[in-house]
Amino acid sequence: MTAYSNITDNQSIDIVMDELGANATNAARLLSLAPTDAKNTALMEAANSLRANIAAILEANATDMAAAREKGISAAYLDRLKLDKDRIEAMAKGLEDIASLKDPVGDIIDQWQRPNGLEIARVRVPLGVIGIIYESRPNVTADAGALCLKAGNACILRGGSESYHSSRAIWSCLQDGLGAAKLPLTAIQIIPTTDRAAVGKLLTMSDTVDVIVPRGGRSLIERVQNESKIPVFSHLDGLVHIYLDKDADLQKAIKITFNSKLRRTGICGSLETLLIDKKIIGSHAMPVLEKLMAAGCEIRADSALCSLDDRIIPATDDDWHTEYLDCILSVKVVDDIDAAMTHIATYGSNHTDCIITENAATAQKFLNQVDSAIVLHNASTQFADGGEFGMGAEIGISTGKMHARGPVGVEQLTSFKYQVRGTGQTRP
Repeated sequence: MTAYSNITDNQSIDIVMDELGANATNAARLLSLAPTDAKNTALMEAANSLRANIAAILEANATDMAAAREKGISAAYLDRLKLDKDRIEAMAKGLEDIASLKDPVGDIIDQWQRPNGLEIARVRVPLGVIGIIYESRPNVTADAGALCLKAGNACILRGGSESYHSSRAIWSCLQDGLGAAKLPLTAIQIIPTTDRAAVGKLLTMSDTVDVIVPRGGRSLIERVQNESKIPVFSHLDGLVHIYLDKDADLQKAIKITFNSKLRRTGICGSLETLLIDKKIIGSHAMPVLEKLMAAGCEIRADSALCSLDDRIIPATDDDWHTEYLDCILSVKVVDDIDAAMTHIATYGSNHTDCIITENAATAQKFLNQVDSAIVLHNASTQFADGGEFGMGAEIGISTGKMHARGPVGVEQLTSFKYQVRGTGQTRP
């Protein structure tokens, strides 16, 4: 790929982006035919390169972290941006996990024979070229590039300006893997500028880009949805809820709520609103909230809960709409499961929602009726992750309903075509 620097004008950006698109289209044709062994070799060698280049990746990340601190970025945002040896090892392990997955390309989804003798098969094929726009988390560079490669797609990556140096260091390791496997280096490209005009150009490249996958906050998603001339897999914000049912086990409620909120506050599966059945306020509310407050979590709640503890801050209507991605939790008392589901339908983002209950019928009602990409029963919302689902990794959690929903892994990055075999049949 051509090296570019100091791209400052729209004409230069257009030239660069058009070249990226043409390169990706050519690479996609080759990748659609690439043998599984070659793709797996690229992934394994990229994992080795990540481990071998830990020092360089950490140095690049330190540059990004320093710039982010100067801008006064929040602690939760810094956590999303930060890399350390464990997180780099997790990226490398993720690439190895993706390599171990079954290759979806060429998989026969279904097949049947018609009365006239025609044999019809529905077969998985790559989508083609995928444009991926993401914000602060540099590990998405590895996950997205690897998933696209395994599914036979070329990709054009555009990370956030805050993670620019980190993302490029990780991308360089992916390039090492492609080179070792003798696959086109243009199979995984990264936009070489932080200028937002490059995103605008990418969203119009319908001749060379087949799908756009945005991963980030509401403002990014809305911009992509409004401007894109290319189909979009929407990954909206994670306004995640837990409902503590009247039949919730107290110890499970404490453990699951704490993990859902505080394991990592800056990820999209982090709990943002807790709904508590009014019948268990006396038995469950304070034990659950006390555990959170003792760990430094700010609680914003309705009047029924504010009266229980002076540390609880009155919630406003804005709190029910807010994805904090921080050590803040909004809490509300509801009459029953129907009121809880109404609240989720009104304020949720169709991402991830959970019920804690020992009543199997109530749990099934919640799982059936809550219209979210992921619904859980008695488990932490932080399991909303493709890796935890056994997909190796994910590009993100799709909150839309077309084509892909929930964690977007290798299968979700394919389409299908019909292969029809005959013996001379003609249509009457």
